[in-house]
Order: sequence, then C-alpha cells, then structure tokens
Amino acid sequence: MNKKLFPIILGVALAVAAYFYFSGEPKFGPDEFSQEASEEEEARLNAFFDEVFEREVSQSPIRQAFLGRQSDQKGEWDDFSDAAVLEDLEETKADLVRLETEFDYQTLSDNGKLSYDLFKANLERQIRNAAFNNSFYVVDQFNGQVSFILSMMQNVHGIENVQDAEDYISRVIGIETIMNEYATQLADRAANGVIAPAFSFSDVLNDVATMGSGFPITDEERENALFGDFKAKVEALEISDVAKADLVSRLSVALAGPYREGFNALLAELKRIEPLADGNKGVWSLPNGEAFYQNRIKNHTTLDLTADDIHQIGLDDVARIHVEMRTIQEVVGVEGSLQDFFTFIRTDPNNFYEDSDEGRAQFLADAQKQVDDIYAVVGDYFNNLPTAGLEVRRVEPWRENSTSIAFYNSPSEDLTRPGIYYANLKDMKSVQKYVFGAITYHESVPGHHFQIALSREQEDLPSFRRYGGNNAFVEGWALYAEFLAKEMGFYKEPLYDFGRLQDEIWRSVRLVVDTGIHSKGWTRQQSIDYFIENTPISEGDIITEVERYFVNPGQALGYKMGMIKILDLRRKAEAALDDKFDIREFHDVVIGAGAMTLPILEREVNKYIEAKLSE
Repeated sequence: MNKKLFPIILGVALAVAAYFYFSGEPKFGPDEFSQEASEEEEARLNAFFDEVFEREVSQSPIRQAFLGRQSDQKGEWDDFSDAAVLEDLEETKADLVRLETEFDYQTLSDNGKLSYDLFKANLERQIRNAAFNNSFYVVDQFNGQVSFILSMMQNVHGIENVQDAEDYISRVIGIETIMNEYATQLADRAANGVIAPAFSFSDVLNDVATMGSGFPITDEERENALFGDFKAKVEALEISDVAKADLVSRLSVALAGPYREGFNALLAELKRIEPLADGNKGVWSLPNGEAFYQNRIKNHTTLDLTADDIHQIGLDDVARIHVEMRTIQEVVGVEGSLQDFFTFIRTDPNNFYEDSDEGRAQFLADAQKQVDDIYAVVGDYFNNLPTAGLEVRRVEPWRENSTSIAFYNSPSEDLTRPGIYYANLKDMKSVQKYVFGAITYHESVPGHHFQIALSREQEDLPSFRRYGGNNAFVEGWALYAEFLAKEMGFYKEPLYDFGRLQDEIWRSVRLVVDTGIHSKGWTRQQSIDYFIENTPISEGDIITEVERYFVNPGQALGYKMGMIKILDLRRKAEAALDDKFDIREFHDVVIGAGAMTLPILEREVNKYIEAKLSE
C-alpha cells in the first residue's frame, strides 16, 4: 500500500472499529468503507491534478488569456526561453514521481483510473518531447509563431476598462522580448544545423516585415494591425477623449519603439540565416533526425508505429478511396481516367466562389447554413451538446499567409467568447465548394466544436482533461465528423460527396507524403507530384500542404490515424452489440469524457461494449 496513504486508512479503520465496538451496531459495512476510502483517494488525486493545472496556468499569461481569466498578469507574456523549457521539464519529472508514489491506483474508481492513465501519458509525452526541444524550427511559414501573438492581442485581449488598455500597451512593449528570444534561438539552432527549409523564408520575411511595420511604426498609409485594433477598442470605452488620446499616443510610442526594435532584430536574424538554408529537406537531414521523426510520430498518433507502417497504411487507403471516387465519376458522367475527373473538379466553374468580397460573403453564408442544418438533426446522433456558441469568420487578411486553409478556436472558460470556425479566404480561386462542405463539418459541427467545447464544459472532470487533447484524438474525431455528416443526411449531391472523399483522401495522402518527406527523402517536387496525381486538390493548396509537412513533421499523421481508430472501434461496437448499439451512446463514450490517447480510447470502448452486453 502507498506509504503516505496508509496512516490515513489506518486512522479511518481505527475510528470505524471503535464505533462498532462501543455502539454494538455497525453504521456501514465493508463495501461502504471501501467506497469511502476510494472517494478519499480520488479526491486527493483530483486535487493534485488541479494543483498542477493551476500551477501551469499561473505560469502562462497566454493560457490565462485564452481561458478568459482576469488576472494581474494580463499585461505579461509567457517565458519563451530555452531555460524555461528546462525548468518545465524538471517540474514535469517531479509531477510524474508524485503521481506514481503518492497515489494508490488500485483504490480508484474506473473514472479515477482513466484520469490517472491520461495524466501519466501526458507527462511521459512531455518528457519525451523535451529531449528534442532544439530540433524544432523556431519560426517558419506555417506554424504562426509570430502571427499568433498579434492574433491573440486582436481576438483574445479585450479592453473593457483603462487597466485592460494599460495591459495591452504593456504586452506590446513585451513583444520585443519575445522577438529577441526568437532571434537568439534562430542563431543557436542554425549553429547546430537546424534551419527551416529554404522555401519557408520568403513568406516568413514578408509576414514579419508586414507585422513589424505600418503606421505609426513606419510612415505609410497602412496602419499596423495592433494600432488599428487598439484604437477601435479604446474608442468604445466610456472615458474622456483626452484619456483616449493619451492611451493611443502611448501605444504609438510602444509600437515605434520596443515593438519595432524586436521585429527588426528578428528580421535581421532571418535574413542572416536565409543563405544558410540547405535546400528543402525533411527532418531526416537534421542532427538526430530519424529519432526526432519517430518522436513526432508517437506524439501525433499516440501509437507505436514506424514510418514504414504508416506509409503503407496511406498507400492502401488512397487505393480504396480511388475506387469510391471512380463510382461517383460514373454517376456524374465524366469520361476518361480518374486524373481526368480530377482536372474536371479543379476547373469546374460551379466548384468555385467569385474571387471578390461578394464571393467571400457567400462562402460565409453557406458555411453558416451548414452549421444551422446540422443543429436541426443533431438530436438523432448526440445525447449531449456544448452550450457554447459558434461563429463562422474569415481569417484576418494580415495573417492569411501564415495560417492553414481553415481552423477552429475554442471558446473561453466562461463561455463569453464563442468557439470560432476560421476559413482562409485569401484566394477564392483555391476555395473549392465541393470540398469545403466537408471542411466546415470538420472545423465546426459536428467536428471540433462539438468535441472541444463539450470537453471544456464537463465540470466534473479534472481541468487537464477538460482543456487537454492530442492530435490523433482531436483531429481524428473531426475527420470522423466529416464521414458522420454523410450519415446525418448531407452531401446529397454526388459532387459534394466527392468533395468529402477529396477531403478524406487528402488526409490519406498525408500519411504517404509526410513519411515520404521525413523518412524516405522525398523532395518537395516529388511530394507535390504525388498529391497532384492522386487528388483533385488545387495546386495552390497542394503546395501549401506540402510545405506545411516539411516544417511540422508528423502533425499531418494524426488526422487519418485517429479517424481509422474511431471507425474501427465503432464497427467493432456495432458488430458486438447488434440491435443494442446506439450511435448516441457511442458518441458519449468517445467525446463525453475529454480527449484520450487512441490506446486508452480503445480500452474505454471495449469496456462500454462489455457493460452493454451484460445489461
């Protein structure tokens, strides 16, 4: 028995024995005693989880902001230094020791054991990943290491009073420290042979220059994004015009001073190392690259698979989906090969919105209708839904070069900020109607919003389960949601069902291309050519995707591997339960308890099947 727990249990046991002896009548029996001990141990465990969660939140003003918490750190930023990573690692190792030595796993309830296992898996993952801290690219064209700072200021840092405005100015001043840290890390990584691929520098340099300029930083008509955002927020305050002008003036000084200096330092270092970029290669070319990629596979899939395993899974899945695509090609009546059908899809005028603000508005209206239509039938497929609202928005033009095609932002802790489905509408000539139908289901409902927002609202779960997640589960659910939307009665037109398959094969091709790039030495052009040959995705989107895989190794693997696991588990449940199977209950099991690793999800579904069969 756990040594720290033993005195507690012994004390309770002696007290109970004394009561039995003196009263002559037992108050409760062995089962109740065991339950009390279990509840006490579980309460201690949950207190530990909350302690760690709150410690981590207290160390991260960024997390506080996204949670919607008001704190005295609202004018601060996280510590982005390598030293902070090492400090976090030591805390994580200590947390793991506490977990394994201070708590009695066997006394926990099933839900307590699930929390324990998930927390342990998270700690072990963090420890594994920290060993490769110096293998990650510091700044690249996809991951938004710089743009997310401005995005957070615009979309998360609200200004409800003068203090909020003061904090905004403090954060703008503090951005200099972050940019200087990035510059230092770029130099350090470059000295050790870790430099982003050559193609990434053009977009990065352009975006950093844009974000670090504009009036009042530079004398031009275009306003800096933060300047315009701050002015609009301050203007809404109920304070005097003189006070407003003073705040705006002080922000101008911050932007033209420390903010500008920080961006100039980052820009200078990027320009210095750009000539050192050795072409466009996968992480196999980096120091310890093979081990780093295996770490990325484990991190993003939560499975013990090799690059060769995943590459073959991808090849097989591409072949399967091609068969389904050919069936739709026959229904539509397009002659020729499957590649001829892909050309038709890429050039069909009906597949594209007008490349104008009117076209963008139409896209947003269509996406909103899809969301509304899902809610009209959702009761047949889900028992529980999040209460948080959902908004459909366009990615702000100033960060269109540094974000993906579409993504989801989760709601705030108090639900005052809704979930947001963002679509990148920079180039409407690349926004295909047929495939974006599925993308909307993925990023909003029944995809990310249902899973992520619902997790956050499960107040009976430890905070780390409400707010945590891993790529394979979160993205696997969202890709499964695209398939689920078909069962819910959507994609009625064959070309939109083809768009669903197009989105699915996109993720299957990722398995092939990501492993090809980072394990098999595929070139950028080789990867693009495979994409073009096997999917109808527009060439512009293909280039964006391939370049994404180069700088974010393994991330693209989680989507399809997660979907495959969820579908396999559903088929297993359907076969085992037959007429006892209820799709709503299955979805409760999958997303009703927060995100899980795929092996733990499989265990939980198996337990559900066994319990259902025993009814």
